[in-house]
Amino acid sequence: MVWEIFVATFGAVFFAELADKTQLVGIGMAAKTGRPLAVWLGSVSAYIVVTVISVFLGALMAKFIRPELIRYVGASMFILIGFLMLLKVI
Repeated sequence: MVWEIFVATFGAVFFAELADKTQLVGIGMAAKTGRPLAVWLGSVSAYIVVTVISVFLGALMAKFIRPELIRYVGASMFILIGFLMLLKVI
């Protein structure tokens, strides 16, 4: 069961982050500085911190709010932002 959760989470995060702005920042920083190892270490460290915060925040929220509600609100916000970007409002 734990392995299935790990694989599902890895797959979801991997494909969500693939060609995301964070990868473009990494490419740009590595090209600009010529120090890919330092860029990689900085990127990985930042992602670890962000992930720890989001996982603990999600666990805390789940105690007070149904996970389905969090999913629907998140999806709605994603759609709204996409629509506003399409209309060039933001």
